[in-house]
Amino acid sequence: MSVACVKAWVHGRVQGVGFRYSTQAEAKTLGVQGYARNLDDGSVEVLACGESEQVDALISWLKAGGPRSARVDQVLVEPHQPAQPPRGFTTG
Repeated sequence: MSVACVKAWVHGRVQGVGFRYSTQAEAKTLGVQGYARNLDDGSVEVLACGESEQVDALISWLKAGGPRSARVDQVLVEPHQPAQPPRGFTTG
């Protein structure tokens, strides 16, 4: 039972297609805390913190393409240690 935090940058057609809200719903289902937010370059940044298995499951979901309306071309992931652990999962 180990806790992990990662940041992921999702590139493709991921803005304006409900991607953040679908990611939020998937994260809540998995019990993952963090956020999904749009970046100026058209990508979405995702912070995911929780049990390693759940975080891995969310990253796998992102890499598999997320919601049907999206097109994911690339997902870059790196470990992250936030100053404050997130509470809940936001789309801000």
